[in-house]
Amino acid sequence: MAKIWQKSITVNELVENFTVGRDRELDAQMAAFDVLGSLAHTRMLHSVGLLSKEDLDAVQHELKTIYKDIEAGKFTIEADVEDVHSQVEMLLTRRIGDAGKKIHSGRSRNDQVLVDLKLFFRHELQEVVESVDTLFRLLIELSEKHKAVLLPGYTHLQIAMPSSFGLWFGAYAESLTDDLELLLAAYKITNKNPLGSAAGYGSSFPLNRTLTTEV
Repeated sequence: MAKIWQKSITVNELVENFTVGRDRELDAQMAAFDVLGSLAHTRMLHSVGLLSKEDLDAVQHELKTIYKDIEAGKFTIEADVEDVHSQVEMLLTRRIGDAGKKIHSGRSRNDQVLVDLKLFFRHELQEVVESVDTLFRLLIELSEKHKAVLLPGYTHLQIAMPSSFGLWFGAYAESLTDDLELLLAAYKITNKNPLGSAAGYGSSFPLNRTLTTEV
């Protein structure tokens, strides 16, 4: 089967296998985020008149069905399909006809890859923050619990000021607040919408980028 990007030259199979590598396996990890991006993008297409209400309803319904399949572990990228974007679009087209092809309007593969990655990173950062918050609360609890359990503080290997186990737990908790500031900065950078860049030069469609941020 010809690839989307393939022109008149056939790529050597060994070269293709080397460059593609684990793309299909890694793409599968992006599937849920690809669907979320398409849900937002198609709502925007409808708002600017590029997708009818009928088509929007059909696309949204099937995208949500695909999302449930992904969550249930029932989604796979078929062997002759280029990538996760093509798999989602193909499933839609099979189920609802030409309306499924319209989800690609106003965006390129570059758009979709960037959106998928940003949503993935955002999700991972949220999980890290939740884990750090859990650890922070535990350390604060231990700090309060052991605040009266004495521990010698050392300076230049000599016993100096009295300290406590509680103080040490609190110190580690305090250091986590700095880590959370860094995670917040990473989240702010990640939480930006690349849709509309297309292949690098924008799109002639009247896209509304503010609506596609509602993911």
